[in-house]
Amino acid sequence: MAEHPLMTTMILLLISDPIIRSVFKETLEREGYMVEAAGDLGRAVDRLEQCVPDLLITRTYVEGVSGHDAAMYLRTKCLTMKVLIVGGLLDDDRLKYREALQGFEVFPTPYKAAELLQKVKDVLSKPQGQGEGPLAR
Repeated sequence: MAEHPLMTTMILLLISDPIIRSVFKETLEREGYMVEAAGDLGRAVDRLEQCVPDLLITRTYVEGVSGHDAAMYLRTKCLTMKVLIVGGLLDDDRLKYREALQGFEVFPTPYKAAELLQKVKDVLSKPQGQGEGPLAR
């Protein structure tokens, strides 16, 4: 029996809220992705010692740090990892903050599971650095 093609795609989740983290993990695994989950930056660093993720999915804020800062730090540990920050960042009065997200994909809330899965597929299918930036949607 052939391995599901997505089973070779590793996603690292960095989401503080245990319920949201669990829903994301179940949704992604049901789609065939391998998922390592962490609730804080320290655990995410530990996970990077065990796996080389293709994609980091984090929220706008995680325990004690912004999602952007966490992603910047984790990217120094895994240079090829793409980043998707999910959260409500896209109202015009936060444009300056969005500009700080240079190099990462941003996906605003609210969204449905199917929309999230499509966004994950889109981000993973792009060559490193293409389409990433403060206004990527």
